[in-house]
Amino acid sequence: MSPVVAVVATYRPDAESLLALLADLAREAITTIVVDDGSPCTFDPLLRDVKGRVIAGVPVKVQRYDTNCGIARSLNAGLTKAQALKAPWLLTLDQDTRLPAGVIEQLLATAAKAKKAGLTVGAIGPVVGDVGAGEIKYPTREVSGFTITAEIMQSGAIWSVAALQEIDGFDERLGIDAVDAAACLHLRQIEYQVLVDGDARITHRLGNARAVQVLGRTVLATGHSAQRRTTMVRNRLQLAPAEFMASPIQGLRTLRRLAVSTALAVTVEEDRWAKAKASARGLFPQRRG
Repeated sequence: MSPVVAVVATYRPDAESLLALLADLAREAITTIVVDDGSPCTFDPLLRDVKGRVIAGVPVKVQRYDTNCGIARSLNAGLTKAQALKAPWLLTLDQDTRLPAGVIEQLLATAAKAKKAGLTVGAIGPVVGDVGAGEIKYPTREVSGFTITAEIMQSGAIWSVAALQEIDGFDERLGIDAVDAAACLHLRQIEYQVLVDGDARITHRLGNARAVQVLGRTVLATGHSAQRRTTMVRNRLQLAPAEFMASPIQGLRTLRRLAVSTALAVTVEEDRWAKAKASARGLFPQRRG
């Protein structure tokens, strides 16, 4: 039995992409839970089809929520499943990620070697390639021959279940944006390491991302909606004080990346004026009630 439980977070999923991902998981024999975050009833046939599939000898569990509250809640449902099955690792996935053969075994092997070398592994992620934006780059450093970073994208990463329990899982107050960044920050605060495995690679669709050239450098224009722009700014600013306390360099790096991303949204992406107003709203705390 695989030491990994996979959670696939869905919202209005594309049938072809989701079924292809489930086929990847079936090939790797990984117990899987699909958690849907409030998709309308038009997606009932697809989710019924998913529920009827069997992976690793176990029917795929489909858990559905009536309201859309963001990916953190879905990932925590996966964590609960992993805890119930006493699995040491949780694999978190977006609905449009693809897993090449052997990639999870590669991540597990690297995590085991890192632990043997004395590292305390909280999470380990693959190199992520996006169809429109190319390879996503992480700032890294080497520790005992392993590649360490401050944060990784959650899709395609495996997380220590024990470590996630120590930080009370993923922060549902954030909803969707910076959920993975917050989890990595909280892990680093209690002396866990976040790793990247350069020999493990996946493909993932990051919104409507595309690479653009700015002053001779290639940067990522994500193409996220105006609504997302608000939470992207707000959540990153909310994390900023703790980021600076944990690592001033990472704090500055995060704010620089946020500034560049926002500048691209209001200059080279579509709906620029709407995104400018939405980004400005993100400068202020969310109103309650």
